[in-house]
Amino acid sequence: MEIETDRLIIRSIIRGDEEKYAKMAKDGSLGEIGFDEHFSDWMEDWIKEALELTRKDDPREDYIPCTIVLKSTGEVVGNVGCTYYEDTGKVGICYFAGAEFRRKGYISEAVKAYVPYFFEKYNEPEIMAVILDSNTPSWKTAEKAGFLLSETKMYKDIYDKEEELYRFYRINRISH
Repeated sequence: MEIETDRLIIRSIIRGDEEKYAKMAKDGSLGEIGFDEHFSDWMEDWIKEALELTRKDDPREDYIPCTIVLKSTGEVVGNVGCTYYEDTGKVGICYFAGAEFRRKGYISEAVKAYVPYFFEKYNEPEIMAVILDSNTPSWKTAEKAGFLLSETKMYKDIYDKEEELYRFYRINRISH
């Protein structure tokens, strides 16, 4: 898959991307999604899984990661894709950017481009965003992309040690 925006190329994950994600994990950029400073120890297993899930192309399987690349330099700036929330039975969007690429609008641009692609590609009535209430930049990104807040509640995500306050957003096929 490949999506092009004014500044970005969003493409399927490929071998070599894991090295760029490992660099972002070392600076703490990816801790919220479970990629810590030890990611390089298990990135080989992760990339194998990510490539297999990309090949299966089923958003209800687990997750489908897509790499975000700057057109102008070819640098990997982050990731956008979808993930399956077994506890809700819904597919959610997931995204991140390395620390040096934040606050430049790249992720908003990527999310705005990914949502129409998602609805064209998959027979899903909606896509949700599950975001820590304390992660203001992330929920502002969702809002800029047209996601609507549906509820705020205590929730324990897969990488959380205990329940935390989360915001749940949704955008449906019809409204996007």
